[in-house]
Amino acid sequence: MTRLPQRPGTAATGELVVAGPAYRLPAMRGQGWIKAGSERDGVVLQLGGDWLIRDAAALDAKVSAYRAPSARRFRLDLREVGALDTAGAWLVLRLERKLAERGAAVSLENLAPDLQPLLAQVEKRPVAGSLPPPPPRRSSDELAFIGAQTVDAVRTAGALVGFLGVVVVTALRALRHPARIRLISVVANMERTGVSALPIIGLLSFLIGIVMAYQGADQLRQFGAQIYTVNLLGVSFLRELGVLLTAIIVAGRSGSAFTAEIGTMQVNEEVDALRTLGIDPVEVLVLPRLFALILTLPLLAFYANVMGIVGGALMCWAELGIPLSVFLEQLRGAIYAWTFWLGIIKAPFFAVCIALIGCYEGLRVERSAESVGRLTTRAVVESIFLVIVVDAAFSILFSKLGI
Repeated sequence: MTRLPQRPGTAATGELVVAGPAYRLPAMRGQGWIKAGSERDGVVLQLGGDWLIRDAAALDAKVSAYRAPSARRFRLDLREVGALDTAGAWLVLRLERKLAERGAAVSLENLAPDLQPLLAQVEKRPVAGSLPPPPPRRSSDELAFIGAQTVDAVRTAGALVGFLGVVVVTALRALRHPARIRLISVVANMERTGVSALPIIGLLSFLIGIVMAYQGADQLRQFGAQIYTVNLLGVSFLRELGVLLTAIIVAGRSGSAFTAEIGTMQVNEEVDALRTLGIDPVEVLVLPRLFALILTLPLLAFYANVMGIVGGALMCWAELGIPLSVFLEQLRGAIYAWTFWLGIIKAPFFAVCIALIGCYEGLRVERSAESVGRLTTRAVVESIFLVIVVDAAFSILFSKLGI
């Protein structure tokens, strides 16, 4: 590509500011334009007017819309360009590169001396369409990414264990002095995490019960054992599904709320204000939410069990013709006392996981709205993951104990 020849007889009246005001010639000529013409050995494109950032969108549309004919040579005549800034120079160079990619010879001619340094400066930067391809990813990069994620997970686990220790010490101190427990805050959080969650937990448990009964009956019908749908429904809900479904809903509903609430307080420096006043944020913000969830999650799990079995009973009556009395009799023979308690025992542990992670991520929020959203999402994912891990641990433990 040919560089710009100097245009004689032009006064140096412009001023260079690469990222701000433009080079300017005495005569301003309006918005930039492009005119195409032909000559004996190729195509000439006349560029004129003001190529400035204020008209960048319109100029970009003109450059993108230009369809160059087949030619071996293109000459860009910049004689009529009246003003140029960084954005305009970038668009001119983009047009030049676009033509050069067709294999034609391209030259820029007759640009005022005042404007040539800016164009030369912008040319040193990459222009769209001329960026080099990204380097191929190596296996070492993948291993480094996996290693970084593993180290981050280990650090997060260690910090979470440390936070658990702080919460336990604070809770024991509060239990030794019950007056330090904020009962009003505990009751308010019980209402928000428990009573307000009844509709969604009841509806989903009811529907899951219907689905379980329908799918179980469809499979057991092949063996003429439809009556054992009741056994399948009762055992699965009381031991696993009821409490696990409740914990996942609460993690997405209340755990995220804990992170968002405490995170917003962190952004507004309210947590720092508590520390300045000599008030322990863990005692004021974490313990009421923790105690409220420990008290309400077992009750919600019991409610989910009831609604799931009611939904299954309705489906058994509608699909299999099993009366309610027969359903209850079969259910009584299928379960025993531990079947119910094996599910309820898990609920407080799930509650600790959800409240702990929700409050921990909330206290980690930095002073930005982006951090609130990112850590709220992270709290939900971590809570559900830890709930499932704890549930798997309980399943292995119960299996080893033979219950």
